[in-house]
Amino acid sequence: MEAGPGPLTASEESTFEPIDPAEAARIAAGLEVVQGRIERACARSGRDAAGIQLIAVSKTIAAERLRAAHSIGIATFGENRVQEAADKVHAVPAASWHLVGPLQSNKARRAVETFACIQTVDSLGLASRLDRIAGEIRPRTAFPVLLQVNVDEDPAKAGFEVGAIGAAVAAILDLRNLEVRGLMTVGRLHRDAADARSTFVRLRRLSEDLRDARPALGPELSMGMSDDFEVAVEEGATMVRIGRLLFGARSPGAG
Repeated sequence: MEAGPGPLTASEESTFEPIDPAEAARIAAGLEVVQGRIERACARSGRDAAGIQLIAVSKTIAAERLRAAHSIGIATFGENRVQEAADKVHAVPAASWHLVGPLQSNKARRAVETFACIQTVDSLGLASRLDRIAGEIRPRTAFPVLLQVNVDEDPAKAGFEVGAIGAAVAAILDLRNLEVRGLMTVGRLHRDAADARSTFVRLRRLSEDLRDARPALGPELSMGMSDDFEVAVEEGATMVRIGRLLFGARSPGAG
């Protein structure tokens, strides 16, 4: 994925607190655990762990902690809100930033300016708006997106309905300024990680069926979070979105 604008200058760096070695060590310990679990899930399913991209979900995490995370090798952060990410990007400009939360159409321009990828395109209308804006902002480079699918038909979740996404994919792939790299889903709440398997199987099979008909659709599958990412990897995830296991539990009321 695309990186940010590059490292900070010396004067810009001086405006931030020095990276806390203890914080970096804490995050590194969590990263080691997550990477080990990804590797074991890949071994069980005959996959190469190099094919799994870790998206560190940084919602509500202070910029200073993200600088520590980036210093120990975390390259990609996922934010739920456009403005929160825009406030942090300057602190870690060499990182790649993904939008993994819902996007309101009136924030689409800021999102294209801020993120390297928007994972939550959930309507043809939003895709068309992003296409127009991307054509204005970066006319020579297609903007990467994923299409969010409501696999479980959960009324509380956003995303394309499974029965409607085929027609939507055909229309969105015709948009010249977007690169549709694959599909994303937000799984339902569950008590046991194994209960999420059917969600991930359905998204993988849907991707396969759609790409049989529309080969221009990319193969990325963003699925799996801290409670179920190993099952997602076993079922074909190429991106996993991990927050708590890297940064710890969020404070009450943080969301």
